[in-house]
Amino acid sequence: MSIGLLGTKIGMTREFMESGQSIPVTVIKVEKGRVLDVITKEKRGYNAIKVGFFKIKNSKLTKQMKGYFTKKNTEPKKILKEFRVENNDQFKEGNELGLELFKDKKFLDVRSRTIGKGFAGVMKRWNFGGLRASHGVSVSHRSHGSTGQRQDPGKVFKGKKMAGHMGDRLRTMLNLEIVKSDLENNLIYIKGSIPGSKNSTVFLRESVKNVTRKTIKEKYEAKIKSAAAKKGKK
Repeated sequence: MSIGLLGTKIGMTREFMESGQSIPVTVIKVEKGRVLDVITKEKRGYNAIKVGFFKIKNSKLTKQMKGYFTKKNTEPKKILKEFRVENNDQFKEGNELGLELFKDKKFLDVRSRTIGKGFAGVMKRWNFGGLRASHGVSVSHRSHGSTGQRQDPGKVFKGKKMAGHMGDRLRTMLNLEIVKSDLENNLIYIKGSIPGSKNSTVFLRESVKNVTRKTIKEKYEAKIKSAAAKKGKK
């Protein structure tokens, strides 16, 4: 598992490329992580590092966590994440990890919580067609209709699509392109939209899959090269 970072979704805007193309982007403010613990194979059977993100008031901690941060001699952190690494010799307690982790990366995986929609009916939640709008249907036009069976099996199966809590679930978007990085302000610009509302916490990691497609910049450069080559042939 590669090391990831946490950030806050600021919102959406657009970036103009050299070609004049307008690209919709999501802006994420990346939080610097602090290494709190280096886990060794001898100690726990695998190599890993524990990283803390986001500051938190000391008064909001439990007694156990107050003791933990006092022992580590570091400021309290709101979220703790463990990342498995092949070689943990390069990490030491107190080290800070920031946007430089993704310096040479072109694509990222983004994980965040979708916007909660509250209690929703089946037509909104599962795109049901609803019942007929006439011929005896009374006050149940948007209902889901029959849910169970007859005497055998005489129950509603698990996973049946019904009305209920919609949204507010963790979703992962794979292979999203990095359009721009601002190391000074710890901002990263990712192409397209990502799940979640403004100010929601976002988890970023290096793409798990091997992405072979070209970025927008690479496509534009290839186009210019091919145009120059054609011109040279003439």
